[in-house]
Amino acid sequence: MSFNLKNTEKNELLLHNQGHIIDDQPPGLSENHSDTIYDFGNLTLNEWLFDGILIRESKILFNEPLQMDWQGNFEMVTMHFNLKGALDVNIKADNSTFSFKNNQHNLMYGSEAGGAIKVEDLVQHIFMIQMGRDAFFRIAENGNEILKRFADDVYKGKTAVLSNQNLNIDLSIQRCIQDILTCNKFGALKKMYLFSKTIELLVLQAEAYNNSYVLPKGVLKTEYERDSIIYAKEFMLKHIDFPPTLTELSRIVGINEFKLKKGFKEVFGTTVFGYLAETRLEMAKNDLLDSSKTVSQIALELGYSSVQHFSNAFKKRFNISPGQIKNQDVISN
Repeated sequence: MSFNLKNTEKNELLLHNQGHIIDDQPPGLSENHSDTIYDFGNLTLNEWLFDGILIRESKILFNEPLQMDWQGNFEMVTMHFNLKGALDVNIKADNSTFSFKNNQHNLMYGSEAGGAIKVEDLVQHIFMIQMGRDAFFRIAENGNEILKRFADDVYKGKTAVLSNQNLNIDLSIQRCIQDILTCNKFGALKKMYLFSKTIELLVLQAEAYNNSYVLPKGVLKTEYERDSIIYAKEFMLKHIDFPPTLTELSRIVGINEFKLKKGFKEVFGTTVFGYLAETRLEMAKNDLLDSSKTVSQIALELGYSSVQHFSNAFKKRFNISPGQIKNQDVISN
């Protein structure tokens, strides 16, 4: 499997990567973490490869706005999650194009892919899970009707997508991705954990597809309104220690309070402050596991009114107190 990235304007090859032969790897878990400086910017890659499954997180910080062409010659199923930035994916077999915006995902299959990346926001953050056909069949054979239909197209070698319109990355999907990226297990246990999270993430994608057709039509009518909701989330995270009120946030992002509340639930599957509360607790969990900060310091940095308030919320979420977490390897979800 190879991947090429080319500067469109200069017709200049920026990156050539032979990648991984996913189905021809030794048993066990292989990991790769790299930071590379290229002429166009900095690329950070985190990869985990096991049993015909490749999990990859890529972050690119570009030096300047850029138009690029990309092309790959791999045949695989791709669970694609666009966490930040815009990406056009063109499936050459039927010339269909999927334009991923911030906070969108989809499930795709094809033997050859390519497209354009228009870099306006200089930060790209993409998470994906790719797998060969055999690995996908092992996971999806007992899925619901939509997954069975998708798997049937894969079996026939037909280009396929889960949804004709990209889906929103809700809080459940974000949490699952974060669990993968912050996993602190090792060896066989980590491999088992990553495999279970791959299944969970596929289930969440199928659920997101079902919900997109079951739920009533949303309140967000324009791309501007959707972008405003994404910006509201990002603004809240940047000011997590002292978040604005809903009235202040609606004024900051440029939509009325009604659309802010309803639109946020539409995109992320929870309320503004429900999202904030969950994110705070996940950040606290990671801080407790990976830093020397005290419980009081973490509570203060994350904007809790008191250590007691923080401790009660943490124990309700994880069934363990913050004071006990330092000596624990596993938190019950």
